[in-house]
Formats: sequence, C-alpha cells, structure tokens
Amino acid sequence: MNKEQILEKHSDKRTKCVIYTRVMGYHRPVESFNLGKKGEHTERVKFSEPKC
Repeated sequence: MNKEQILEKHSDKRTKCVIYTRVMGYHRPVESFNLGKKGEHTERVKFSEPKC
C-alpha cells in the first residue's frame, strides 16, 4: 500500500489541524490570513534555538 492509499483508508480518523503563528504580539490561526499573508508565512525562515 502506498502513502495515499493509507491516508484514504484512515480518512475517517483524521482531524483538521489548525496552525497558529505569532503576529504582532498575539497568536492567530494561519487559515484566517489573506492570500498575501499566507505567502509571507510560507516564505518565513524557521529556526530552532539550540539548547544551552
């Protein structure tokens, strides 16, 4: 079975994942962004802070 078949088989168990991002000091769901802001969000460089 390939990945698509597995996902289709278990589609009834899947739930929607809402992604939030911090904008101007507060958190907002990315799905509420307009088209331009969604484009900016996908172009952002993500980083992880190294442990001390």
